[in-house]
Amino acid sequence: MPESPEALYARVTASGLNRTDVAAEATFPWQVVDGTLEPKPLAPPAAEPVARTGADGCPICASLPTERTIWENDDFFVSRMFRPSGLLILFLQTKQHIDFTELDDDLAAATGRWEVILCRIVERLPHVAQTYVIRFGSGAEHLHLWFVARPDGFPQIRGSLGLEYDEILPPIPEEVLGPDLHEIARELATHGGRARV
Repeated sequence: MPESPEALYARVTASGLNRTDVAAEATFPWQVVDGTLEPKPLAPPAAEPVARTGADGCPICASLPTERTIWENDDFFVSRMFRPSGLLILFLQTKQHIDFTELDDDLAAATGRWEVILCRIVERLPHVAQTYVIRFGSGAEHLHLWFVARPDGFPQIRGSLGLEYDEILPPIPEEVLGPDLHEIARELATHGGRARV
């Protein structure tokens, strides 16, 4: 982020942190009992697996190409977060409707190559400490890897709980995010494909 740690802190201090309703989500693992934070009891096994969006009605397939796409080649595209975010979050996705474990060897090798390239590019941005690469896949049967830039200078924004700051921090202003996205797309295009921003 071209935003220094001091500038980010000043912006957050001025606007405040967002409250989220993450505690109301069924997957939130904690509850308060007698003033103490404790794990929620584990629910019994579900009779049916949680449904994922398949080829029929896949939101990723339906949105190709999208105004959120910053780069693409024949097999992949990189898009920005689908809503305003307090962290720089990108997605590497396949154009073909295919899930992670269904990749053939060539596409798997290409996926790994683009993962590393994208991480290198994001971590060269000023004030990015590290890039987390995450595969959830709980919602869609379509490969979409998350790339989350951890801002430099904030040790509390790290690890698995660091992603929670996506909604807690105020959204990154477009005048800060836009130049980052342009630079990432430009750098990706030096390795092939086309920048779209």
